[in-house]
Amino acid sequence: MTRSDPNLSALAQSHTAPKAIVIGAGLGGLASAMRLGAKGYRVTLIDRLEGPGGRGSALWQDGHRFDLGPTIVTVPKVFRELWAACGRDFDADVDLRPLDPFYEIRWPDGSKFAAHQSTDAMRAEIARLSPQDTKSYDRFLKDSEARYRFGFEDLGRRSMHRLWDLIEVLPRFAWLRADRSVARHAERRFKDPRLQMAFSFHPLFIGGDPFNVTSMYILVSHLEKEFGVHYAMGGVEAIAKAMADVVQDQGGLVRYETEADEILVEKGRVRAVRLTSGEILTADIVVSNADSGHTYNRLLRNHKKRRWTPARLKRSRWSMGLFVWYFGTKGTRDLWPDVGHHTILNGPRYTGLVNDIFIKGKLADDMSLYVHRPTVTDPSAAPDGDDTFYALSPVPHLGHDDPVDWNAMGETYRQKVQTMLEDQLLPGLGQHVTASEVFTPNTFRDRYLSPMGTGFSMEPRIFQSAWFRPHNVSEEASGLYLTGAGTHPGAGLPGVVASAEVLASLVPDPEHVT
Repeated sequence: MTRSDPNLSALAQSHTAPKAIVIGAGLGGLASAMRLGAKGYRVTLIDRLEGPGGRGSALWQDGHRFDLGPTIVTVPKVFRELWAACGRDFDADVDLRPLDPFYEIRWPDGSKFAAHQSTDAMRAEIARLSPQDTKSYDRFLKDSEARYRFGFEDLGRRSMHRLWDLIEVLPRFAWLRADRSVARHAERRFKDPRLQMAFSFHPLFIGGDPFNVTSMYILVSHLEKEFGVHYAMGGVEAIAKAMADVVQDQGGLVRYETEADEILVEKGRVRAVRLTSGEILTADIVVSNADSGHTYNRLLRNHKKRRWTPARLKRSRWSMGLFVWYFGTKGTRDLWPDVGHHTILNGPRYTGLVNDIFIKGKLADDMSLYVHRPTVTDPSAAPDGDDTFYALSPVPHLGHDDPVDWNAMGETYRQKVQTMLEDQLLPGLGQHVTASEVFTPNTFRDRYLSPMGTGFSMEPRIFQSAWFRPHNVSEEASGLYLTGAGTHPGAGLPGVVASAEVLASLVPDPEHVT
């Protein structure tokens, strides 16, 4: 091997390049590690769990794969662009399958609404429920596209850490009526209450109250139409594993069952990460994919904060908690032929239930459920002839006055979920259930170190979005960066992957690190 051999040059660079520690192997942390590896950093990625994915990981029980968190991919191009930045082909590593319909919404009166990518199919669904609202759908789509172009392709893919970044876009915010809520905007476009719900519930997928989250988030309707809704064979965990493989192929080190205890700062700059084991990992830069609240309250607990103080975080509004029942059923693959991959099962209330969850912090007697049946698309999620499900109910987080005692209420609430499923979706369910696992807000607090057991970090209200959200480049310590759901642009797979793109634009090239 001669000194001009490119492999020797690459090896020499690997020993001299600056070191980056990425805390958390969720999708945001994995994407950030990939971006940093592509820039030439020596990356060490750590996570307290036993494998990659964070909320997008999976559990296996009796041959059933429980996809623990996100279940759909709505903007595949953010993954394809991420892979391309690393010189790789996403579609060679991950098998995405388009879904049609995306999901079906059911109401207690027996009416249904199936969401499709086709505009004509959507018009037909709307006409079936409310003929007077068909023209309203076309107007709503235009509204949605305008907010997508501005909110996702512009703001969502660049940093918003300078006050000027906010000031220069304020006129556009005003023109798009960002002060109006998602629910209010839907009410102005549709007359039928069912359609008002069908076109306003999407913020719940990222932890937002539709009656208080900015109408910018109606952009989801355009995302669905423009890019479709996809499922990754093997679940989102398959994407996470493919991402971890890229990091390792780049020469990065991935360490599981390794928990960060503190980010160490010296003279205003990050210098290392101390693990709960006591081991210290030195670093030139640190990227935290931990929740922003955990990052500032726990990991920087001994460093005085200027902006994200404990008092500031306590005053913030946080997303709801989640109650999720994962269950497997025996011999049911053909038993419920009208139940598709995704079903949204509404309770008798919409406005009142959301208010109980987000404002009152009260565990209501009624509920609405999001039901995931991956075996419709991916039979590998269960043994032959069997099914795997999860049923998710939004519930209050643990930070409200008189929080729910889930140790006492967990099984009672699970039984209520089962009763609703048996009555409205899966008759005879109880006699077929084999495997079973329950996650409550307690689980999210303990497993993911999520403040107050929230499902999606800080709620994406207008004054907790863009510049108002914890920034991708921290103002609290030089060399510290944030990625994932708790920073800009926010929760959801497209958002957390885009946060890594924003971060990569802020991190200096390795030769400029001092």
